[in-house]
Amino acid sequence: MARNIRDIEKIWSNVEGVRKLSDRAVGVGPFGIGMDGLLTWIPWVGDVYTVGAGGWLMVQAMRAQATPGTLLKMAAYLASDTATALVPYGGAVVDTLWPAHALAARALQKDIEATHWVEADEDEAKASGAHAGHVEAGRAAGKARVVYLGKGGGPRPDHRG
Repeated sequence: MARNIRDIEKIWSNVEGVRKLSDRAVGVGPFGIGMDGLLTWIPWVGDVYTVGAGGWLMVQAMRAQATPGTLLKMAAYLASDTATALVPYGGAVVDTLWPAHALAARALQKDIEATHWVEADEDEAKASGAHAGHVEAGRAAGKARVVYLGKGGGPRPDHRG
């Protein structure tokens, strides 16, 4: 689990690196190709990369305490990418063109951006009365939820009514 805002920033940045490497290492206008698309043409190597990079993205999502909806969306993108390998030749074409890692990475980045991060313990914040201030600060910043990075912390909706 991420323990401070610096960890969250590092996760966002690392996910951006994988997004570009996997699906946009070489860009031409709005289109791009990355390691996922190139390696798919090498038997087993592409599969290993696809599953490895996808698994790494999911681990980063869990470290960043992504919402269940984000985890499901990422899993759907990544599963669809992995499933294309089952289709001989045509699957490689689809895998080359389908930016599943980029879509999953961007879903995680949006989740991170929609969160108000607090470097404190949730129980202590509630006991001291600071929790209401954190929720209000998140609401004022347009964030969808508050996540405490201290011990016992976890995602909490901001209770917009």
